[in-house]
Amino acid sequence: MPVAMSTMPPADENEAAPPAEAAAARERLLAEVAALPMLPGVYRWIDARDQVLYVGKARNLRKRVSSYLHKDHGGTRIGHMVSRIARLETTVVRSEAEALLLENNLIKTLAPRFNILFRDDKSYPYLKITGTGRLQGDAPMSAAECPRVAYYRGSVDRRHRYFGPYPSAWAVKETIQLLQKVFLLRSCEDSVYANRTRPCLLYQIKRCSAPCVQFIARQDYARDVQDAERFLLGEQQQVIDELQAQMMRHADVLEFEQAALLRDRIGALSRVLHRQAVEESSLSAVEREVDILAVKVAGGRACVNLAMVRGGRHLGDRAHFPAHVDEGAALGSQEAEDRAARSPETAVLEAFVAQHYLGQPVPPLLLTSHALDPGLVAALGEAAGTRVRAVHQPREQRRVWLEMAVKGAELALARLLAEEGSQRARTQALVEALELAVDDPDTLRIECFDVSHTAGEAAQASCVVYEQHRMQSSQYRRYNIEGITGGDDYAAMRQVLTRRYARLAEQAASAQARLPDLVLVDGGRGQVAVAREVFEDLGLDIGILVGVEKGQGRKVGLEELVFADGRPKIWLGHDSAALMLVAQIRDEAHRFAITGMRARRASVRTGASRLEDIPGVGPRKRARLLQRFGGVRGVADASVDDLIGVDGISRELAEAIHRALH
Repeated sequence: MPVAMSTMPPADENEAAPPAEAAAARERLLAEVAALPMLPGVYRWIDARDQVLYVGKARNLRKRVSSYLHKDHGGTRIGHMVSRIARLETTVVRSEAEALLLENNLIKTLAPRFNILFRDDKSYPYLKITGTGRLQGDAPMSAAECPRVAYYRGSVDRRHRYFGPYPSAWAVKETIQLLQKVFLLRSCEDSVYANRTRPCLLYQIKRCSAPCVQFIARQDYARDVQDAERFLLGEQQQVIDELQAQMMRHADVLEFEQAALLRDRIGALSRVLHRQAVEESSLSAVEREVDILAVKVAGGRACVNLAMVRGGRHLGDRAHFPAHVDEGAALGSQEAEDRAARSPETAVLEAFVAQHYLGQPVPPLLLTSHALDPGLVAALGEAAGTRVRAVHQPREQRRVWLEMAVKGAELALARLLAEEGSQRARTQALVEALELAVDDPDTLRIECFDVSHTAGEAAQASCVVYEQHRMQSSQYRRYNIEGITGGDDYAAMRQVLTRRYARLAEQAASAQARLPDLVLVDGGRGQVAVAREVFEDLGLDIGILVGVEKGQGRKVGLEELVFADGRPKIWLGHDSAALMLVAQIRDEAHRFAITGMRARRASVRTGASRLEDIPGVGPRKRARLLQRFGGVRGVADASVDDLIGVDGISRELAEAIHRALH
């Protein structure tokens, strides 16, 4: 079991320790480090503000941790980190695999400044085939009995078959279209299937065999499902051989129509396999499940491009961009003191591998652009319960895959650097055009407000945030506008600004919060006048208030900026980088407001708010219920057993929903 240890109490961040006390504190820290066990574990360096600086793992805690304190790191990044260390926490574990799991759990949870951090992106999508039990007998297939192919994102269970993960939603949907075209599997929801009395359009265009109206026998549909699963597992050639045998049998008994259908299936499969450009005969079973990882570092940024091969099919790639590359590139979790410093590319790649495969299925083969630490690969396999190999100098087809991934990483990083350079230029142009009192454009924070409603119905205001040269979607906020005359945009703007800044004004006065450097409101003199009144009442600087007024004919590029402090309004020009940035932020505020307003309006009109009041039914479960049953009325008409069939709905929750709607 992990055993946690801590050294030294945190220092007071407001008082600098005298030299004698600092020396004594360092001696205590060295004594604590010397007492660490020579066992595997995880260590955490913490500063005087009690913020975690770095999380690392070690096969030998004493040896690894002491290397930080017994070396002169000079002015390097690691030296900068060591100079800020106030205390240390360690956790002893039983194996390096346990250390790997704990280290990356802590990195994701604590987001230390000096670790290379990969954003915890949405889970990878899967292709799901539901209800894959044996279909026997001649009775009509119910919705629960008839397997369907579907796009899925989330945790998997044993009730269904899952294939993937796929690098993108597009890759899943393309595969679903292929399965519909070749194997004619249904993709409709169970509620649609159960209410069909005649085949739908998909049957007419030969994308479904219409099991809903018994246009295909149970055993034939079961064979199609089995062939689809074998195709996804990489048995493409075997499936084609069996389809050819079936085609010849039909031709021998003069069933030419059925033979022609099978011929078309074989042709579609052959074209897909040809597009993949994979020599199937040269791939072993292991090589049909491969992840290809290529890394590129330039301009202070890094890109890890992950490509996936599943069942021998190249499914595409996805680029990942870590944070803290500059701070973390010189730091690593290897513990051998005499090992040469790793390249930034290797450090980034190892950080991605460790963080990405935590809680994710690991394929048996990894192709990498740079060699990985064998200890990391071994720990990864031990944690996953399977043997994992990492190859960084592959040959033949695998080399082609890696070269494609490397090129993808280079292109993605070049695109990111170009976009960031352009955005930085826009930020600098806006600071200069408005003469903002900002010392560093990198710290510029802009908040923008817009109000949206439909003839006064479902009024909602949005606040979007621009900081660090990009939109910060995690900081966006929506405000339901209540208690005003419908359609009164001025009252709505007054309400949202008051709610946004009343508390922030109090916190800013005590240095507990930071106000934005610029506040944009979508509107002209009227909206700006209302905003000025709010800011004056709250004692805030009206100089940061600017209205974005639509120009003549409401044409893009003719917008004028209206100042709350009395300065004459200005037009920045059609090709102004500053105006492009203002328009980008204003358009994002408008988009965020109108999508929220439409959702609120739909909720009111459809009665979805009845579901919102039920404890345990959040947005995702509510969306699944409405999608499955076609609306609140359909949910109300559903039985408890029907409700249990929705992902995430337990019997207790289904009974609660049933009671609330009756």
